[in-house]
Amino acid sequence: MTELNATSAALLGLLHEGPKTGGQLVAAATERFGGFFSVTRSQVYRELPALTDAGLLRLGKQGPRSSQQYAITAAGKRAFKSWLNTEPGPDNVRSPLILRLVYSGSLTPKQRANLVDSARAQYAVKMDEAKNAAKTAGDPYEKAAADFTVAYNRAIIKLLDAIPD
Repeated sequence: MTELNATSAALLGLLHEGPKTGGQLVAAATERFGGFFSVTRSQVYRELPALTDAGLLRLGKQGPRSSQQYAITAAGKRAFKSWLNTEPGPDNVRSPLILRLVYSGSLTPKQRANLVDSARAQYAVKMDEAKNAAKTAGDPYEKAAADFTVAYNRAIIKLLDAIPD
């Protein structure tokens, strides 16, 4: 593995906190940075063997129901720190909601209202979660990211409010 992708780096970052199973990594990723960087279960289970084969992770204890813990190695810590010190490149927003809103003029008023109302309800929940994460953030870097997630959710809600009936 010559260069880490963002998903691999996210997993290595989470494993700095201690060994975790794939399922625990998915849950931790959703909780820690799901508001601005998504990690799917399939991505996690695809990356773990590659990181292990590259010597960046080692297998840990066998968990319940045959779950396997992974632990970061010294090489994994060095690779993660190296990744942190590289240019991040452009951000790419990939929002199925915004894509639907771009084409929502093709919907009937009722269909469009259903789309907007459903999204507004989902983002209200995400906003509450983001505000809670911002209040309970453990360090200034986590707080800054949590504040960004609040602002992002606020922007989506503002966008939904701007969609004509």
